[in-house]
Amino acid sequence: MADGAPVSMKSRVSEAEWRTRVELAALYRLVALHGWDDMIFTHISARVPGPEHHFLINPYGFYFDEITASSLVKVDLDGDIVGETPYFINPAGFTIHSAVHAAREDAKFVIHLHTVNGVGVAAQQGGLLPISQNACLLQHQVAYHGYEGLALNHDERERLVADLGDKPLMLLRNHGTLAVGETAAQAWIGIFFLERACAQQVAALSVGREQVLIAPDEAQAETKEQGRGIGFISALAWPGALRQLDRKSPGYDV
Repeated sequence: MADGAPVSMKSRVSEAEWRTRVELAALYRLVALHGWDDMIFTHISARVPGPEHHFLINPYGFYFDEITASSLVKVDLDGDIVGETPYFINPAGFTIHSAVHAAREDAKFVIHLHTVNGVGVAAQQGGLLPISQNACLLQHQVAYHGYEGLALNHDERERLVADLGDKPLMLLRNHGTLAVGETAAQAWIGIFFLERACAQQVAALSVGREQVLIAPDEAQAETKEQGRGIGFISALAWPGALRQLDRKSPGYDV
């Protein structure tokens, strides 16, 4: 841990908040396990159950494989820390995540990453191309937001939310990927499929665009309909993801 093990928050918060903390810590560990973290940068957040519109985010300076349920920082929509904590947050994380949580009631979990492949596709003019099964499943669910520099300008929040609309996934141009979900499982399966599709696109385009097959229109339409069942898949995949963490990255749930 960056400053030693944090004091346990389990007895200091509601049962509902503790469950949210554990699931959010699991998301951080899963991202690290897949090699999708960016040192101490990028963020994953979760709305705290209740009417206050508080959300949880990572303490600035911690690597993702260090995050625990108790180390997460609770903030309000103005970026002010709620409760006692020895940690602080990255203002750039607050800008993006507070915007999405405030605008989308269904955005209970928000994942934003800076992976090599995610940024690679976000920087391509054509965006996510229908050249893989994963891309065809997701293409109609992906929004785009133009790059405006480091996410420190609060004025950008309205534009980002408008570009996201009601979609669960986004490519932030020249910047990275984003997924939202009503549950940790939904956000995880969304970012997993998006990151996998981006990796497949970068690999395919390494031979040149002219050599890459675009999926037939009929297959794209069929796969789009089949992709509506991804929410069901998330409920199946999430318990397995937690079991994987218990084997490979235990200790997130303290």
